[in-house]
Amino acid sequence: MELLSIIEEVARKIAPGRAPSFTEAHVIRALETIDTRKIVGRMRLSRELELGEGAVRTLVKHLKREKLVEISRQGITLSEPGEELFLRLRRHISEGVEIPQSPLTTGSRNVAVLVRDKGHVVQYGLEQRDAAIRAGASGATTLVFSQNELSIPGVKEDVLKGASSVCDILISNLNPQENDVIIIGSADDRRTAEFGAIVSALKLLKQ
Repeated sequence: MELLSIIEEVARKIAPGRAPSFTEAHVIRALETIDTRKIVGRMRLSRELELGEGAVRTLVKHLKREKLVEISRQGITLSEPGEELFLRLRRHISEGVEIPQSPLTTGSRNVAVLVRDKGHVVQYGLEQRDAAIRAGASGATTLVFSQNELSIPGVKEDVLKGASSVCDILISNLNPQENDVIIIGSADDRRTAEFGAIVSALKLLKQ
């Protein structure tokens, strides 16, 4: 998928020395922040991403190299190719939605994202969980939407019975369609939970 290759390229080291301290999840969150605010300064981006100013400077440099952003005295904006890429990204991965703790979650803060039309790829959700843990999250729960209901792949018992209210929130906010996947990232803070969900979603898209 071309858009994933571009995101990987932005996060890749492009010169000798230390690897960037940001990840593909930071790249996606940066694009989302710029798209939402239309124009943003480096300091604001640094706060939003919880990255140091040096890391943000490098991230913006990489985004500009891929012609995804434009920089002026007013701040950073998405270029036309950047807007197109972000729109394509949103067709595959939704914005994060925070949900309450439940039997489906493993942390005090939990963020869910929807991945379009990838239910047939999911096996047991272990790859998504492991990807979230590597990103610093406490875990991730993968749900597949099929025949108008959510289920956990490979789990026969009705573990969703005690989480019906959360399932209603997920369906209402993310509007899944047949074969869509919802991934819930969990952690002790919102940003890490969200990044866990994003990284897990990217892992699924690459399968």
